[in-house]
Amino acid sequence: MIKISPSVLAADLSDLAAEVADIKRCGADMVHLDVMDGNFVTNISFGLPVIQSLRKKSDMIFDVHLMIDKPERYAARFIDAGADILTFHIEACDNPVELLDEIRSQGVMAGISVKPATPIEEVYTLLDHCDMVLVMTVEPGYGGQKLIPETIEKVRKLKAELKKTGHFIEIQVDGGINDTNAGELISAGASILVAGSSVFVASDRAAAINALRCNA
Repeated sequence: MIKISPSVLAADLSDLAAEVADIKRCGADMVHLDVMDGNFVTNISFGLPVIQSLRKKSDMIFDVHLMIDKPERYAARFIDAGADILTFHIEACDNPVELLDEIRSQGVMAGISVKPATPIEEVYTLLDHCDMVLVMTVEPGYGGQKLIPETIEKVRKLKAELKKTGHFIEIQVDGGINDTNAGELISAGASILVAGSSVFVASDRAAAINALRCNA
Protein backbone atom coordinates (compact mmCIF):
# COMPACT_ATOMS: atom_id res chain seq x y z
CA MET A 1 0.00 0.00 0.00
CA ILE A 2 1.17 3.53 -0.74
CA LYS A 3 2.08 5.42 2.44
CA ILE A 4 1.70 9.15 2.98
CA SER A 5 4.17 11.08 5.15
CA PRO A 6 3.10 14.73 5.50
CA SER A 7 6.00 17.13 6.09
CA VAL A 8 5.51 19.47 9.02
CA LEU A 9 7.45 22.23 7.25
CA ALA A 10 4.02 23.25 5.92
CA ALA A 11 2.24 22.84 9.27
CA ASP A 12 1.46 25.43 11.93
CA LEU A 13 4.60 24.94 14.00
CA SER A 14 3.12 26.95 16.87
CA ASP A 15 0.65 24.10 17.42
CA LEU A 16 2.65 21.15 16.15
CA ALA A 17 1.24 18.45 18.43
CA ALA A 18 -2.31 19.30 17.33
CA GLU A 19 -1.25 19.40 13.67
CA VAL A 20 0.31 15.94 13.92
CA ALA A 21 -2.76 14.58 15.71
CA ASP A 22 -4.92 15.99 12.92
CA ILE A 23 -3.01 14.33 10.08
CA LYS A 24 -3.15 11.04 11.97
CA ARG A 25 -6.92 11.42 12.24
CA CYS A 26 -7.04 12.22 8.52
CA GLY A 27 -5.27 9.00 7.55
CA ALA A 28 -1.55 9.81 7.31
CA ASP A 29 0.74 6.82 7.85
CA MET A 30 3.61 8.74 9.42
CA VAL A 31 4.88 12.28 9.91
CA HIS A 32 7.92 13.66 8.09
CA LEU A 33 10.27 15.73 10.24
CA ASP A 34 12.89 17.71 8.29
CA VAL A 35 15.94 18.65 10.33
CA MET A 36 18.08 21.36 8.67
CA ASP A 37 21.32 22.79 9.97
CA GLY A 38 21.95 25.84 7.76
CA ASN A 39 25.12 24.19 6.42
CA PHE A 40 24.19 21.17 4.34
CA VAL A 41 21.18 23.19 3.20
CA THR A 42 20.76 26.95 3.42
CA ASN A 43 17.74 26.82 5.72
CA ILE A 44 17.35 26.09 9.43
CA SER A 45 14.28 24.25 10.74
CA PHE A 46 14.28 22.52 14.14
CA GLY A 47 16.22 19.88 16.01
CA LEU A 48 16.31 17.47 18.90
CA PRO A 49 14.24 19.39 21.49
CA VAL A 50 11.25 19.70 19.15
CA ILE A 51 11.28 15.99 18.29
CA GLN A 52 11.73 15.00 21.92
CA SER A 53 8.79 17.16 22.96
CA LEU A 54 6.58 15.97 20.13
CA ARG A 55 7.34 12.34 20.94
CA LYS A 56 5.67 12.82 24.31
CA LYS A 57 2.49 13.94 22.55
CA SER A 58 2.30 11.52 19.61
CA ASP A 59 2.57 7.81 18.87
CA MET A 60 2.82 8.32 15.10
CA ILE A 61 5.74 6.93 13.16
CA PHE A 62 8.41 9.65 13.18
CA ASP A 63 10.02 9.78 9.74
CA VAL A 64 13.08 11.92 10.48
CA HIS A 65 15.03 13.36 7.54
CA LEU A 66 18.45 14.73 8.48
CA MET A 67 19.56 17.46 6.09
CA ILE A 68 22.73 18.09 8.09
CA ASP A 69 26.48 17.79 7.66
CA LYS A 70 28.15 14.78 9.26
CA PRO A 71 24.92 13.12 10.45
CA GLU A 72 26.93 10.43 12.22
CA ARG A 73 27.57 12.97 14.99
CA TYR A 74 23.89 13.16 15.90
CA ALA A 75 22.18 9.99 14.68
CA ALA A 76 22.14 8.24 18.07
CA ARG A 77 20.61 11.31 19.70
CA PHE A 78 17.82 11.50 17.13
CA ILE A 79 17.09 7.83 17.73
CA ASP A 80 16.90 8.50 21.47
CA ALA A 81 14.61 11.47 20.74
CA GLY A 82 12.09 9.17 19.10
CA ALA A 83 12.90 8.62 15.43
CA ASP A 84 11.35 5.46 13.97
CA ILE A 85 12.87 6.06 10.53
CA LEU A 86 16.15 7.96 10.27
CA THR A 87 17.33 9.16 6.87
CA PHE A 88 20.51 11.02 6.03
CA HIS A 89 22.13 12.23 2.82
CA ILE A 90 24.79 10.27 0.99
CA GLU A 91 26.37 13.61 0.09
CA ALA A 92 26.83 14.53 3.77
CA CYS A 93 28.38 11.37 5.22
CA ASP A 94 31.91 9.98 4.81
CA ASN A 95 31.00 6.40 5.72
CA PRO A 96 27.33 5.75 4.93
CA VAL A 97 27.59 1.97 5.33
CA GLU A 98 28.79 2.30 8.92
CA LEU A 99 26.05 4.78 9.79
CA LEU A 100 23.26 2.79 8.13
CA ASP A 101 24.35 -0.33 10.01
CA GLU A 102 24.49 1.60 13.29
CA ILE A 103 20.95 2.96 12.81
CA ARG A 104 19.61 -0.51 12.04
CA SER A 105 21.37 -1.97 15.07
CA GLN A 106 19.22 0.31 17.22
CA GLY A 107 16.00 -1.14 15.78
CA VAL A 108 15.29 1.91 13.64
CA MET A 109 14.65 1.91 9.88
CA ALA A 110 17.66 3.34 8.05
CA GLY A 111 17.23 5.54 5.01
CA ILE A 112 19.68 7.08 2.54
CA SER A 113 18.78 10.17 0.52
CA VAL A 114 20.08 11.69 -2.71
CA LYS A 115 19.79 15.23 -4.01
CA PRO A 116 18.38 15.80 -7.51
CA ALA A 117 21.86 16.17 -9.06
CA THR A 118 23.29 13.01 -7.45
CA PRO A 119 23.17 9.95 -9.74
CA ILE A 120 20.89 7.31 -8.28
CA GLU A 121 23.54 4.69 -9.06
CA GLU A 122 25.53 6.00 -6.09
CA VAL A 123 23.15 4.25 -3.67
CA TYR A 124 23.31 0.84 -5.35
CA THR A 125 26.22 -0.35 -3.20
CA LEU A 126 24.24 0.59 -0.09
CA LEU A 127 21.11 -1.43 -0.79
CA ASP A 128 22.17 -4.29 1.49
CA HIS A 129 22.46 -1.81 4.36
CA CYS A 130 19.29 0.31 4.16
CA ASP A 131 15.53 -0.04 4.47
CA MET A 132 14.59 3.00 2.40
CA VAL A 133 15.97 5.27 -0.30
CA LEU A 134 14.69 8.85 -0.35
CA VAL A 135 14.83 10.43 -3.79
CA MET A 136 14.62 14.20 -3.45
CA THR A 137 12.39 15.57 -6.20
CA VAL A 138 13.34 19.18 -5.37
CA GLU A 139 16.50 20.77 -4.02
CA PRO A 140 16.41 20.09 -0.27
CA GLY A 141 15.97 22.95 2.13
CA TYR A 142 12.65 24.63 1.41
CA GLY A 143 9.02 23.59 1.11
CA GLY A 144 6.64 24.75 -1.58
CA GLN A 145 8.91 24.02 -4.56
CA LYS A 146 7.82 22.47 -7.86
CA LEU A 147 8.82 18.89 -8.57
CA ILE A 148 11.81 18.50 -10.90
CA PRO A 149 10.47 16.20 -13.67
CA GLU A 150 13.85 14.56 -14.35
CA THR A 151 13.89 13.07 -10.86
CA ILE A 152 11.05 10.70 -11.79
CA GLU A 153 13.46 8.79 -14.03
CA LYS A 154 15.73 8.28 -11.00
CA VAL A 155 12.85 6.59 -9.21
CA ARG A 156 12.26 4.38 -12.23
CA LYS A 157 15.94 3.39 -12.42
CA LEU A 158 16.05 2.60 -8.72
CA LYS A 159 12.93 0.45 -8.90
CA ALA A 160 14.45 -1.51 -11.79
CA GLU A 161 17.64 -2.05 -9.79
CA LEU A 162 15.67 -3.28 -6.78
CA LYS A 163 13.80 -5.76 -8.94
CA LYS A 164 17.01 -6.96 -10.57
CA THR A 165 18.80 -7.47 -7.25
CA GLY A 166 15.83 -8.76 -5.26
CA HIS A 167 15.89 -6.02 -2.63
CA PHE A 168 12.64 -5.14 -0.86
CA ILE A 169 13.28 -1.51 0.04
CA GLU A 170 10.90 1.41 0.35
CA ILE A 171 11.31 4.21 -2.19
CA GLN A 172 10.36 7.55 -0.71
CA VAL A 173 9.97 10.73 -2.74
CA ASP A 174 9.95 14.25 -1.35
CA GLY A 175 9.32 17.64 -2.92
CA GLY A 176 6.52 19.26 -4.86
CA ILE A 177 4.27 16.20 -4.66
CA ASN A 178 0.54 16.64 -5.23
CA ASP A 179 -2.39 14.73 -6.67
CA THR A 180 -1.43 15.69 -10.25
CA ASN A 181 2.03 14.07 -10.18
CA ALA A 182 1.61 11.40 -7.49
CA GLY A 183 0.38 8.84 -10.00
CA GLU A 184 3.48 9.12 -12.16
CA LEU A 185 5.75 8.77 -9.14
CA ILE A 186 3.86 5.73 -7.92
CA SER A 187 3.99 4.17 -11.37
CA ALA A 188 7.74 4.78 -11.43
CA GLY A 189 8.10 2.85 -8.16
CA ALA A 190 7.60 5.22 -5.23
CA SER A 191 5.99 3.63 -2.16
CA ILE A 192 6.09 6.53 0.32
CA LEU A 193 5.04 10.04 -0.69
CA VAL A 194 6.18 13.02 1.36
CA ALA A 195 3.75 15.90 0.95
CA GLY A 196 3.78 19.20 2.79
CA SER A 197 1.67 21.98 1.34
CA SER A 198 -0.66 19.65 -0.54
CA VAL A 199 -1.76 18.16 2.82
CA PHE A 200 -1.34 20.84 5.48
CA VAL A 201 -2.67 23.72 3.38
CA ALA A 202 -5.67 21.72 2.11
CA SER A 203 -9.10 22.68 3.41
CA ASP A 204 -9.90 18.96 3.68
CA ARG A 205 -6.75 17.14 4.75
CA ALA A 206 -8.36 13.70 4.75
CA ALA A 207 -9.46 14.17 1.14
CA ALA A 208 -5.99 15.44 0.19
CA ILE A 209 -4.29 12.39 1.71
CA ASN A 210 -6.79 10.08 0.07
CA ALA A 211 -6.27 11.79 -3.31
CA LEU A 212 -2.53 11.17 -3.12
CA ARG A 213 -2.93 7.54 -2.15
CA CYS A 214 -5.65 6.82 -4.69
CA ASN A 215 -3.30 7.53 -7.57
CA ALA A 216 -1.86 4.04 -7.03
